[in-house]
Amino acid sequence: MRELSLHILDIAENGITAGADCIEILINENRKADLLTIVIEDNGRGMPAEKLKNPTDPFITSRTTRRVGLGLSLLAAAAQRCDGKLEIETEAGHGSRVTATFRHNHIDRAPIGDMASTITTLIMGNPQIDFVYSHIIDGEEFALDTRDLKEGVEDHSLIDPVLMHHLTQNIRNSLNRLALKNGTSEATEGNHG
Repeated sequence: MRELSLHILDIAENGITAGADCIEILINENRKADLLTIVIEDNGRGMPAEKLKNPTDPFITSRTTRRVGLGLSLLAAAAQRCDGKLEIETEAGHGSRVTATFRHNHIDRAPIGDMASTITTLIMGNPQIDFVYSHIIDGEEFALDTRDLKEGVEDHSLIDPVLMHHLTQNIRNSLNRLALKNGTSEATEGNHG
């Protein structure tokens, strides 16, 4: 995948398929330590026993819509290519936590991509799920929790296209300000996908 945001989308969808009602996504860019950490955590059913034996095997998947599960194996390969690693913590009935680390400045690291669109796509496609998104750049944080957003919406639904457009713009602008404040331009790449 050309952007890490697409990996994040795929792993989050795995959690939704596993029955999660809350998905937490954390991106932590620590440029001083030359480290990018991505964590996707859900409270779903966890991974099935056969997948736990080799979680990055693309030919073992719990999805019924396709016969191969490329998400974890592709993310693992992307992390390893950039002097990082993929760690998976899961317990049946208690969800999963996927942590991918990358050397931030590695020449082969894919850009983070359009996280604003990724987050709003997840929200619109799954209004019954709660999403908690945090993006940290050198200690400065942007955070979004759909539980807080639902409190401000009459029917507690976040599927209104106008609302989602404004939310996408708000996330994008906030990430751009955070990136510019910390002297990086990567977050602005999301403006063009």
